[in-house]
Amino acid sequence: MMMEAAAAAAAAAAAGPVYRTYRRRWLVLIATCALSCSNAMCWLTFAPVADQTARYFHISMDQVNWLSMVYLVVSIPFGFGTTWILDTLGLKTSLILSSWLNLAGCIVQLLSVAFFVPKESWKFPLLMVGQTFGAFAQPLVLFSPTKVAALWFPEHQRATANMISSMANPLGILFANILSPLLMKDPSSMPVLLGVYIVPAVIACLLTTIGIRETVPPTPPSAGAANSTSEPFFTGIWMLMKNKAYVIMMICFGGGIGIFTAFSALLQQIVCVRGYSNSFAGMCGALFIVFGILGAFVIGIYVDRTRNFMETTKINFCITALACIGFALAASGSSIYFLFADVGTPSDERGFSVSGWSGSSTRLDRFVHLLPFTEKYKDNLL
Repeated sequence: MMMEAAAAAAAAAAAGPVYRTYRRRWLVLIATCALSCSNAMCWLTFAPVADQTARYFHISMDQVNWLSMVYLVVSIPFGFGTTWILDTLGLKTSLILSSWLNLAGCIVQLLSVAFFVPKESWKFPLLMVGQTFGAFAQPLVLFSPTKVAALWFPEHQRATANMISSMANPLGILFANILSPLLMKDPSSMPVLLGVYIVPAVIACLLTTIGIRETVPPTPPSAGAANSTSEPFFTGIWMLMKNKAYVIMMICFGGGIGIFTAFSALLQQIVCVRGYSNSFAGMCGALFIVFGILGAFVIGIYVDRTRNFMETTKINFCITALACIGFALAASGSSIYFLFADVGTPSDERGFSVSGWSGSSTRLDRFVHLLPFTEKYKDNLL
């Protein structure tokens, strides 16, 4: 018996490592998508109805803008902490923490419009606290798609899993642009708006808390997942800062996402001062996302086949600059159709670099492999 067991062990060792995929990887992916979508909806809840929000809470438009801006302010310092949390505490802890922060933010927002709030002046601070909770949740979920794909999916499914989980965030922005103007026809509808937006947060929290049971599967799905290790945090930062190609890529993509963020948060105020409605502004924002996703899909297929990553990125950024100029001119004019058409143009051209940043992140992992890093570090670079 002992000889047979030893022979079996030797045969297993000679056969090489065993990899396995689990069906619950799709539950992990669905939970990540639901959380990302809900968080994006919370981020831009008020941007498509900025004027109605200002009237309900008796605040200025600058204060309304801070409801979106707080996400960006928090994500800068907390983004570094998120990297440490993902590497040290693991994917499960990061996603569950993010889901509860996101849900807590929605609950506090709903409390801000409750009838038992004793003073009117307390409502906006409560609303801002709720948005801040959501802002802390955002980096935890936005940094997770590449980890989910790397740890739970085999090599041939990584790009698909990364694409699906990354596109959930712009889909959330799409839903916010459509739902907010529909639900809030006048300031008194604010409780209904916040009540509806808490539902996706509850679903996402349940999915992550109940559905994600381990950080990694018992048996890795691929050799890359089995050998997925990270450099020490500060060592990794130093390696990035010394790599000229990565620094240029970081500045370009960061600037592109900045343009997209400013456009998404301020579109209602840009459009409505020309006499257009919140519904029209929301439709423009929805077009921005739809054409961005289409652009990301088409350009992603193109670069996968041709491998022209850098050439495509440079061309897209040039066209993006021209499209932004075109939008500025269209917004200052009086033609509603010209403005409506121009919204789709920069979105489509930014499919790889800005509004399709979710699609970009799917291809960005391949772009990173063109940079001179060690194979050990490339899997964790994003």
